[in-house]
Amino acid sequence: MQNGFFLFPVFLFFCTLPRCRNKAAKGGMMTRFLMMMAAGGLLWGACVRNTGIRAELPEQITLRPAASYPHDTGAYTQGLVWDDGILYESTGQYGQSTLRHVNPRSGTVSAHVTVPPQFFAEGLALAGDSLYLLTWREKTCFVFDKKTLQKTGQFPYNGEGWGLTFDGQNLIMSDGTSTLRFLDPKTFKLKRKIEVSDKNRKTKKTYPVRNLNELEWIHGEIWANVWQTTQIVRIEPNKGTVIGWIDMTAFVPEKIRRDPAAGRDSVLNGIAFDPKTGHVYITGKNWDVMYCFKLIVPEQ
Repeated sequence: MQNGFFLFPVFLFFCTLPRCRNKAAKGGMMTRFLMMMAAGGLLWGACVRNTGIRAELPEQITLRPAASYPHDTGAYTQGLVWDDGILYESTGQYGQSTLRHVNPRSGTVSAHVTVPPQFFAEGLALAGDSLYLLTWREKTCFVFDKKTLQKTGQFPYNGEGWGLTFDGQNLIMSDGTSTLRFLDPKTFKLKRKIEVSDKNRKTKKTYPVRNLNELEWIHGEIWANVWQTTQIVRIEPNKGTVIGWIDMTAFVPEKIRRDPAAGRDSVLNGIAFDPKTGHVYITGKNWDVMYCFKLIVPEQ
């Protein structure tokens, strides 16, 4: 059982409520809707059940809509990273995979490199001045200089590559299962693994959280897109226990909601965090929009 996003005035506090599937926000009205909420003092709160797990963030957090920006509909987003005013984005598909510098406000690609056509680009992480780019089934991680986008190295690994992030010491990698691997960025050698799990509220039984995809490190937590869902899961990085769930259903573009078959793979995927401003950038594969949220942490 998962908990999600709820719309509420600043002075109200909700928690442990059933998941909301708000379909009210429609197409071209989305931007005006978000800005009205922000101007009117309304917040989208990530309301999660009490698990007793603690990282650096409290269990109750709020994501306040700040802005929405254009996003390239040709970008099959696989990884998203923020650094010093630039968004780095990896895009997938055989013969179409790229690594890009993107202007976050305009969505304009200022620089890019094309990945060889036999590789399907996947998750992306920044460690120091190096960008690490996974590939899906090719068992290869490419390393690029973040400024020039010139390739500086590569590493082999076992299994599939899906999502990637950096916690300040380790690269953290997903492979579409419930397993997350912690890797040495200098050697790409495995340091440890965790199995991500949650507890069913009705049966009290623990179950694995599979299909973990794009990853982001946010204040001592791992945030992960779950493939083919509108959910973001917050993960405690030591034992893999789920801290909470964020439901992004209301932010799926109208065209994709109207025609699920046509947009079957145009799913939520892409989380980037700017620790200086507390902004969280969220988009999806082939979406025409990228959302910017302000992460609000209540005083403890």
